[in-house]
Amino acid sequence: MENEILNNINAMIHYYNHRICTPSWCITDDIINFVDLTYVVKGQSEYTINDTKYIVQSGDLLCIPKGSRRSAISCPENLMEAFCANVILRDVNGADQILPLPLICNIGQHRDIIALFNDLNYVWRLRDPGHILKARAIFLMIMHRYFQLILYQKDTSIMDKRIKKVMYYMSNHFKEPLTVRKMAELVNLSDMYFGNLFKQETGISFHKFLTSIRMNHAEDLLCGGEYKINEIADACGFSDVFYFSRQFKENRGFAPSKAISSGKSKKNK
Repeated sequence: MENEILNNINAMIHYYNHRICTPSWCITDDIINFVDLTYVVKGQSEYTINDTKYIVQSGDLLCIPKGSRRSAISCPENLMEAFCANVILRDVNGADQILPLPLICNIGQHRDIIALFNDLNYVWRLRDPGHILKARAIFLMIMHRYFQLILYQKDTSIMDKRIKKVMYYMSNHFKEPLTVRKMAELVNLSDMYFGNLFKQETGISFHKFLTSIRMNHAEDLLCGGEYKINEIADACGFSDVFYFSRQFKENRGFAPSKAISSGKSKKNK
């Protein structure tokens, strides 16, 4: 369900601010007609949301829903720095979207998220032609990280760099006869250590990960309706079309021919 929300979300930035508080900083009491997503990177402040007071501090993410009553004041002894985006969130059909995120949670300090916000700062302040589109793209990347940390509890930013290198290599060379030994050699590890590390970092075995990449690509090609099944099998690293068909059905739960029919139906709508 959460994955469907993330894939279908459309975010329009209503207001953006790299907020560096002063002792007299405040947000006046009002009902908001947007979603307030604020990531605190330093200090603290006091928010009142729907008549309840909260002290937010470094590492906290606020997700204040549209329609909430909100106000805030500074904590002069520990001034807050935060990245604040007030956004209009809708799904692909234009309906308001509610994020499956808690009102306040502590996600900690993440250098990659801060780097994305710094990129957003640059784009937002320069305001070159097309800056709204670029800002939206950066913000969606930030949203993806929030989902990773809070909903999926999978922080790819701390994944072992050697495994990241292998995953990137696999995504571009999956047609080749990749093996544990070849990938272990790529990152100067023993076969056994690499296999264990790969599963530890990704949650699945090397072979299952490779099959997943191949099946994802196969489904794209099948739904496109531009190639024959034997051509798709070859493009995905399978020399035997019957073995490919069997693997695809086991992995997806339906035959390749059904994926082709489904793709044609979507194109004709």
